[in-house]
Amino acid sequence: MDGNNLVRMANRIADFFESLPDREEALGEVATHLHKFWDPRMRAQILALADTPEAAEMHLLVREALARHRARLTPSN
Repeated sequence: MDGNNLVRMANRIADFFESLPDREEALGEVATHLHKFWDPRMRAQILALADTPEAAEMHLLVREALARHRARLTPSN
């Protein structure tokens, strides 16, 4: 899948959960959504993108959720 499209999709998810008053809850919800609804290949690709310059295009909530919940989002899980 196109990396730019994955970033756009993840950013939309973050936009939705950003309205939660508790930031920790918002981070967890972003990670939960990615884990539950994204194909393992998509999760692997967004995690790989987090370590590239394309990460600058990611919503801060996405970058933080990927960093904090990397183990849970890794496709083998």
